Amino acid sequence: MCLSTVYKNTMSPETVVMKNVMRIQCKDGCVILTDLMERSVAVEGELLEANLVDGFVILRENIPA
Repeated sequence: MCLSTVYKNTMSPETVVMKNVMRIQCKDGCVILTDLMERSVAVEGELLEANLVDGFVILRENIPA
């Protein structure tokens, strides 16, 4: 099983969005993350990088003007 930690914009402890992510869906400008406990978080933005071997994903967050 490949679980990942998801970060916003850069990979650092301060930017962790969710750990143990098992599902990532991209829909209508949002990235929807679901963890092992079936909790979901939606981030307005796009997928920047996913490295499933090393277990991390980086999202580019849309910042409102």
